[in-house]
Amino acid sequence: MGQGRGEDFDEDAEGVPLQGDAGNGAALRDGLDVFIRRATDIKRVLPSIFNLKVLGERGSGLRARGSVQDFNALRDQCLAEGTLFEDPEFPAQDSSLFFSKSPNKPFEWRRPMEIVEDPQLFVEGASRFDVQQGELGDCWLLAAVANLTLSSALFYKIVPDDQGFGSKYAGIFHFRFWQYGRWVDVVIDDRLPTCYGKLVFLHSSQHNEFWSALLEKAYAKLHGSYEALKGGTTCEAMEDFTGGVTEMYELNQAPPNLFKIMLKGYERSSLMGCSIEPDPNVLEAQTPQGLVKGHAYSITKVKLVDIQTPGRTGKIPLIRLRNPWGNEAEWNGPWSDKSPEWRFIPESEKEEIGLTFDDDGEFWMSYKDFEEHFHRLEICNLNPDSLTEEILGSDKRKWEMSMFEGEWVRGVTAGGCRNFLETFWHNPQYRITLNDPDEDDEDNKCTVIVALMQKNRRSQRRMGVEVLTIGFAMYHLPDPDNLPKPLPLDFFKYNQSVARSPSFINLREVSCRFKLPPGTYCIVPSTFEANEEGEFILRVFSENKNNMEENDEEVGIGEIDDRVKNEPEPEEQKTEDKAKEFFLKIAGEDLEIDWKELQDILDYAMRNETKREGFSKDVCRSMVALMDVDRTGKLGYEEFRALWTDVRHWKNVFKMYDKDGSGYLSAFELRQALNSAGYRLNNHILNILVHRYGTKTGTISFDDFMMCAVKLKAMIDMFKEKDPDNSNRAEFTMEEWVEKTLYA
Repeated sequence: MGQGRGEDFDEDAEGVPLQGDAGNGAALRDGLDVFIRRATDIKRVLPSIFNLKVLGERGSGLRARGSVQDFNALRDQCLAEGTLFEDPEFPAQDSSLFFSKSPNKPFEWRRPMEIVEDPQLFVEGASRFDVQQGELGDCWLLAAVANLTLSSALFYKIVPDDQGFGSKYAGIFHFRFWQYGRWVDVVIDDRLPTCYGKLVFLHSSQHNEFWSALLEKAYAKLHGSYEALKGGTTCEAMEDFTGGVTEMYELNQAPPNLFKIMLKGYERSSLMGCSIEPDPNVLEAQTPQGLVKGHAYSITKVKLVDIQTPGRTGKIPLIRLRNPWGNEAEWNGPWSDKSPEWRFIPESEKEEIGLTFDDDGEFWMSYKDFEEHFHRLEICNLNPDSLTEEILGSDKRKWEMSMFEGEWVRGVTAGGCRNFLETFWHNPQYRITLNDPDEDDEDNKCTVIVALMQKNRRSQRRMGVEVLTIGFAMYHLPDPDNLPKPLPLDFFKYNQSVARSPSFINLREVSCRFKLPPGTYCIVPSTFEANEEGEFILRVFSENKNNMEENDEEVGIGEIDDRVKNEPEPEEQKTEDKAKEFFLKIAGEDLEIDWKELQDILDYAMRNETKREGFSKDVCRSMVALMDVDRTGKLGYEEFRALWTDVRHWKNVFKMYDKDGSGYLSAFELRQALNSAGYRLNNHILNILVHRYGTKTGTISFDDFMMCAVKLKAMIDMFKEKDPDNSNRAEFTMEEWVEKTLYA
């Protein structure tokens, strides 16, 4: 169940329904009870929305990782060896069917040629009528598949046409899905689960057509098993087929312009699905009007249809829907098959909308009845890169899209919602500029769809990890050029959000549509609770071009805090004198020290300064490397003295932020502490530092803080040496890079 949560901080709390124009969005109501019971086990990843053609890359996100299953190479190998492909990564065994139980019937894996005599991938092309539900509770997936067939260009992006049962048949097929910013190429063999010789799950109305059954198998492999597909929302499948952004509307809270939103979505090739609340006592109970509760329907057409009655002529808003069962279970109210209302529609209009009256699960109804009898609408607005010229035609347009990846890291960027005001500003921030209002908007406002998707949570469900409760808020920046990056605590103390997700909710994605005046805004995505870790993708769709960037500092050197760089106090001067005395004592005739001797000096001179057991070997080695210009592994006195000044600054910074004297900093204080030490870092660097040097509880020890400071100084100095013109670019030969990074 998707559990919605509101915030309690102030009148700006994100749980409060948004008022005014910005509130005409997709109302994800508190307590939204959408079933999403899919375990996600990402198996393959393809390059992305940029139409690259490398197949089968592992991982998710914008970078490729690991080895691949290359469809063409594997097929060629099988053809050369005269064998049929057997997929070792999704074997024909019970574990590929179920992860929580054993099969309750005798399943047998068979290839299509073992089921029928003349198997075909397609019989007279792909149609929404090829999608027939089996015994798996994945009608949500079927509704999306049926929608997919309405666009041949979209369909063949998911189901490549370079395969089949012809001369190159080798028992291997592949399908493509979008996962977290990349396109995934999933390779499968064609062994399908059957019982008593018949397909058990998704199948076609044509007994020898297999594209739909093979597509379902590839999707099951993507998520780990067939059982993982039980229960879900059409939104998720729509996104995985298109890379689009989905919206959910509760129809009892629908905005007054919802039909216009649906019509504009249909004109932009958006995919749409809808459902009725399930009956808790009866599985897939039918209403008196012939609709099935708890069942996912696909919307296949949205149209203002010409109507001529004896009294007047005009247009009526109609919607065409399809039940994935593909049978006689259809709407029996007004505008249903052969209902009397159709006599008022001109024959030319009937022909234009493709009106048929068959027991095929497809039917028409008025928008008014749709809004009354259905409870939830899901719209998937297509990624611009999914919209080819063939899809667009001459009268359709694309959305403009911006996308960023980010993560919430405990103690650094996992600041929680506005209830946790002291840490809220630590969340990742993104600045977006809207310049041009919508062409047809009378109020000169801009349509914006903001979608926040968390990554890879379902792949960990077997380990007890569930999706996080997430949401976002948007703030207007009236004078963006004169505001600091990132926005500090005081900004959020005294400014309210102008738009936000209606509630924080534990779904894979939270999205909302807004109408906002042109201007610059800051989007803050967050988890509900502070210190909850996870990765996410933030996407923004708008009708006109938007400019989006991370609202964060540039990496570099800044001013050292005056409280840190003041002349040493008498006690500190006394400690420095001790260090010099000890240096001269142990340095020997060459007046140089190695890392072990440096460790002895620092431990002796600072033994009363902090609650520690001494400086570690790694820190001391890094300090020597930092100052050792001639690469001898030793420091002379002048190098040591310069190092001592840095160490004194870093020690003072640590003491300044270690207010309770525990010997640890909260990672939330790391940015300010490093700023005081003279370093300017963004969230990406801070996250890396805490991953590398932080504890599991999100704290930084004195020793690790010193290592952070040493490493930062070494890397920045190394870069500056190669960038004398401050161009923010540096060139290294391979030898230089290896030498400098290994020794640093």
